[in-house]
Amino acid sequence: MKLDGGCHCGKITFEAEADPEAARICHCTDCQVLSGSAFRTVVPTVEDGFKLLTGEPRVYVKTAESGRRRAQAFCADCGTHIYATSVEEGPKVYGVRVGTLRQREQIVPRLQIWSRSARPWLGELETIRQIEKQA
Repeated sequence: MKLDGGCHCGKITFEAEADPEAARICHCTDCQVLSGSAFRTVVPTVEDGFKLLTGEPRVYVKTAESGRRRAQAFCADCGTHIYATSVEEGPKVYGVRVGTLRQREQIVPRLQIWSRSARPWLGELETIRQIEKQA
């Protein structure tokens, strides 16, 4: 599937080719902290399937619990996280942040990873009062 998106301020734009069936939710504590939320939703694409159109993200390298080093790419102006990838040599897979995609409504996660770190209240979301928009 052809995807495109960008950061909140518009400085960084990109396009990608990815299989929407590979979308996943990550509950790891790194994703919770880096996203400022309970989880992060990503769709993977290979290095040749990702192309920056405008801007250049800033990169922060984080060593994960597994010991793997992950490059976290984000907009230096607005802070939007764009993708994460490995820093080691070899073929790269980019975990593109679904929230940055214009096609995000079409991307439905099919897998949850690091579920041991999932917030216990996530299963109760349907019971929490909802307000359609903020006044």
